[in-house]
Parts: sequence; structure tokens; C-alpha cells
Amino acid sequence: MDTEAQTTERDRASQPSVHEGEEERSRFAFVPWAASWLPGGRLTLSALLCLVLLLLLSIFVMQPFQIPSGSMEPALRVRDRVLVNKLAYRFGAEPQRGDVVVFDGTGYFGDADYIKRVVGVGGDHVVCCDSKGRIGVNGEPVDESSFLYPGNTPSKVPFDLVVPDGTLFLLGDHRGDSRDSRDYLGAPGGGMVPVGEVIGRAQWIAWPTGHWGSLSHNDVYARVPAPGGAHG
Repeated sequence: MDTEAQTTERDRASQPSVHEGEEERSRFAFVPWAASWLPGGRLTLSALLCLVLLLLLSIFVMQPFQIPSGSMEPALRVRDRVLVNKLAYRFGAEPQRGDVVVFDGTGYFGDADYIKRVVGVGGDHVVCCDSKGRIGVNGEPVDESSFLYPGNTPSKVPFDLVVPDGTLFLLGDHRGDSRDSRDYLGAPGGGMVPVGEVIGRAQWIAWPTGHWGSLSHNDVYARVPAPGGAHG
């Protein structure tokens, strides 16, 4: 008798309760219920869910930006659209020399978002220019010819500065048509932008499709030593 009783109890336990079945049906019933309230039914509901997903991705992960000026030519042209990785610097990583970043320039460059290339990070000694017209970072000359606008010099404005910790020295690739850190050297903040104002790293040109490509040029700065002389 005991054995039969135990078997019966196990059989009952293996079967879902009536309440569990009702909960499952309630959850799955939401979709047809929501669709019934929308013109177009399930098709409209699917479209709305996709839009919400895209909105969340844009807010937290990857956001498109349209280029408003020629300050980053030839890499970025007016009306190009770039995809900005908003998680690139959110988990301990920081902007590196050569990164193209989008940042909030309010109080530093102007009341708008800007896109520029990182030339110096916190602690870097940045100088322009050496006898060959090159910018030097921590004593190492940098050959910027792979991304500099054709015919431009690295800078017609001389400078010799140390980038404060937690900030960035930023320049446009089209040096003759870019308002950047050089233009604010005498202003409060010295033309430097706090890392905390960076929205994300511009990684890809998404539009037009014929201009698609990556924006990284970190290799140009590979020989630059870390502040203090040790190579990174």
C-alpha cells in the first residue's frame, strides 16, 4: 500500500497544476489581445516591437550620426552617416590615440555634438611641429599622411602642451577646415575635452554604401611611447 501511495503522489507531482496552465495561457494570450487593438493586427505589432528594439539599441548600444561638415575629410564627407559604438568606453576602456570619437562639446567647443580624432590622451606631451612638419607625441613623430586631408599640414598653429589626466586633445583630419582643440588653447580648459563627455567611438561609415569602411587609425600611433617614456 505504501508503494502504491508513493507512486500516486509522484504521478500527481509530475503533472502541471491547473493554475500553472492558466498562467501560461495568460502570457501567450497577450499577443493576440494586443494585436486585436491595433490596425493591421500582428503585422503592426511586429513593426512596433522592431521599432522599440531599434530605439533601445540606438540609446544604449549603437547610434547613427550624420556628418555636418568637412572637418573630418577625406575619411568622412558631409552627410555621411557613421555608426557610433556607445559601449566602447563604458566598461573600463578609454579612448586611444587614433580613435575617432563623438563627444558633447557644450562648454568646451560649442553647444553641439562633435566628431574628431584623438591625438593626445591624459599625460601625453603633444608638440607641433618638428623640422619635417610632423606632430610629436611623447617625443615620437607621427606620420599622419594616411588620413590627413591632401595638401594640409598637420597644423599651422604651433603648440607645445601636456594633456591633463582625464581629458583628450582632439583634431579634425581636415586641419585647414576644422575648429578643434587648437582653437581653444587659450580658453578655459585649454581646448581639452573630458573623457566623460565622449558619447562613443565612431567605428564604421554606414552610408553611403559605396563609402563603407572602418575609421580606426590606431596603427599610426603604435610607436608612440606612454607618458614617461615606456612604450605601450
